[in-house]
Amino acid sequence: MAEWLYEAGIGETRAALVDDDVIIEAHVEPDAPALRVGQVVAVRLIEKQANNTRGIVRSVVGNHEALLDRLTGIDMGRAFNVIVTREAIPEPGAIKRAKVRPAPDTDETPAPRLFDRITATGIPIKTLTPHGPDLLERAGWSETLEEAARGEVRFPGGALRISLTPAMTLIDIDGELAPGLLALAGAKAAGAAIRRFGITGSIGIDFPTVAGKAERLAIADAVDTLIPPTFERTAVNGFGFLQIIRPRLRASLCEQFQYDAPASEARALIRRAQRSGLISAVQLVAHPAVIAVLKADTDMLAALSAQIGGAITLRTDPALAMSAAYATKAN
Repeated sequence: MAEWLYEAGIGETRAALVDDDVIIEAHVEPDAPALRVGQVVAVRLIEKQANNTRGIVRSVVGNHEALLDRLTGIDMGRAFNVIVTREAIPEPGAIKRAKVRPAPDTDETPAPRLFDRITATGIPIKTLTPHGPDLLERAGWSETLEEAARGEVRFPGGALRISLTPAMTLIDIDGELAPGLLALAGAKAAGAAIRRFGITGSIGIDFPTVAGKAERLAIADAVDTLIPPTFERTAVNGFGFLQIIRPRLRASLCEQFQYDAPASEARALIRRAQRSGLISAVQLVAHPAVIAVLKADTDMLAALSAQIGGAITLRTDPALAMSAAYATKAN
């Protein structure tokens, strides 16, 4: 039976929907302050755009910026409430601002957090502790994060290559099977990956070209069965291309681990240290970019130190990939 595995970690919370020890969905929510979907927050208008129909607002507390649509009758500098409809999305060298819209006359309210969202599904939840069995890892947690970071998912007879662009997420299917079999297997793998990594917005899937209409319908049906509502899609065209549109609320796991890799890998390293069984003095060894994140976040290191009962030291190793960081006993 499917169940959620939930873990309140250091620096982030995690959840995986698992069925028969297979991860169906994986979610990572950083603890860092941010504008989150569903939050009602007070902001001030700091810039008008697009003939005064759109603007940039800044939260009164926290100085988070967001893009405001439906800008009518709002004066510069005046405080008013908005509701967050999309969280900030990391991009190469930049952050795509969160989106908000004017809120009714209500008080500021916090957003539903990850635990609230999985509770709302009605699926049973098992809460994990740092010293209990690592059921996330048993289901393939590290492998899932690695797939998201590499943008590559292998399946029998082929592989998906997931490419992030500012306009859309592109999924290319390649392999050694005959075109019809490869397209159908790739459709199942792509649909599962879209759900597992939380890929939303505009998604394009490039299938091997198949000639028959019945084959193209079977490919589209395979995708439909694996992606939960709500979404829209085109038919598979004669060139083997299918486009899907899913509501975009927050960053996908791929965007987190590819566009915000140092921070994401730093938190993943903290989890590995928690689960390492090491006690007393521990050394974290990582790529310089990951170490820089840890040095800047003394709260995470203090929390880890309190859990293991000893000092945490850091060592850089430029030869390590960001995902290859590890914890070891300090000398």
